[in-house]
Amino acid sequence: MSTDRPVVLVANRGEIAARIVAAAQRIGAEAVLAASAADTQSLAARAADRVLVIGPAPSAQSYLRPELIAQAAVHAGADVVHPGYGFLSEQPRLCELLEEEGIAFAGPRPETLRAVGDKGSARAVAVAAGVPVSQGRVITDVHDVAALGAEVGYPLMVKAIHGGGGRGIRLATTEAELVALAPQAAQEAAAAFGNGDLYMERYYGSARHVEVQVFGDGEGGALIFGDRDCSVQRRHQKLIEECPAPGLSAERRRVLHDASRALVEALRYRGAGTVEFLVDTLSDDVVFLEVNARIQVEHPVTEEAFGVDLVAAQLLLALGLPTGLPVPPAVPPAVAVEVRINAEDPAADFRPNAGRIGQVRWPRGPGIRIDTQIESGFEFPPYYDSLAAKLIVRAHDRAAAVDGALAAVRNTRVAGLTTTLPMLEAVLAHEDFRAGPVPTTWFGREWESMREKIG
Repeated sequence: MSTDRPVVLVANRGEIAARIVAAAQRIGAEAVLAASAADTQSLAARAADRVLVIGPAPSAQSYLRPELIAQAAVHAGADVVHPGYGFLSEQPRLCELLEEEGIAFAGPRPETLRAVGDKGSARAVAVAAGVPVSQGRVITDVHDVAALGAEVGYPLMVKAIHGGGGRGIRLATTEAELVALAPQAAQEAAAAFGNGDLYMERYYGSARHVEVQVFGDGEGGALIFGDRDCSVQRRHQKLIEECPAPGLSAERRRVLHDASRALVEALRYRGAGTVEFLVDTLSDDVVFLEVNARIQVEHPVTEEAFGVDLVAAQLLLALGLPTGLPVPPAVPPAVAVEVRINAEDPAADFRPNAGRIGQVRWPRGPGIRIDTQIESGFEFPPYYDSLAAKLIVRAHDRAAAVDGALAAVRNTRVAGLTTTLPMLEAVLAHEDFRAGPVPTTWFGREWESMREKIG
């Protein structure tokens, strides 16, 4: 470690980069931002102690090049690199390059990333750990999938083994659909992740998406920071998250937490991660989906509900220091709801947009948190994903948290950029969501009627 303040290289952009900069400064570290040429005037860049330009705007020439991040870390004199989410956050090559330079990585070991980054191997680890899984098969030939489909049974979901974000995923209800859709999914996965490998698993049309926040000490010890419901989704992209997941029985919650703990112990998992499950609303079955070996976009709801700083804990663990994390209860003392504000037009099939932002007005008050990359006058870039901000509201129970989130959305203004705020307001006001919980198919069924009401 450095003789003075430890140095943290932030290898990401947008709101998560600003979040990591704040966490680094909170623990007394120097925050150095590795930024593309398009992000040198961002909020994260202005908050950081130093900025290193790692390449031009396209992410393939900057944020997605592990050798550039490793070079920047060496140049910065970094003690630890935090990759955020997306980009290189789950790529073992970056970890290995850093290890060669004696620089810590704020995340799991390379072998862990390999074990869980491939959904097929992650499934094998889960089975070995006694975690419940759905019927599934790895696809070895996208042009010869009929026999595998018959083994799994219909309906089934075809998924990219690598990556996420809703890409490389297709729903097949018949053999004919599977034969047609598997090559499409492989092509999309190859374009998005550089790997077109696929697997298929049984599809649960009435399931909820529930995930468990874990934090491992790297030696087999595990802290379980509750669960989150992420079932409000559009085309497999999460829109709203809440902690704790509503409507879970104590027994179902125990199954989810115990399974997640078993995985952390089996992997000797290091740092923050998320174990994702489907909870079928008809049978109450629980099946393993995947492990996200990084901090999640939705981590603030867990932080707010439990009163912890998971990002600071990641940095402290990587630096070999005590994390200060408490042993958490199964259910947190508060409820938190997060909405993702994207630069997308809900009236135009959620088409992304970019450009100069006019006046921005955020809501204020107890229990309101804003994680953002935008401000008045900011030039929202067209090169990256559309996430502009996350609005998180904490309250004493779910009804109060949903009410607070609805009021906060109504009191948010972002001029000059078309955002998903009207859609979020419609969901938070909808009687189905307010009664909660809803399955992952709910938004797709209800969106047209909601869109007509908001114009």
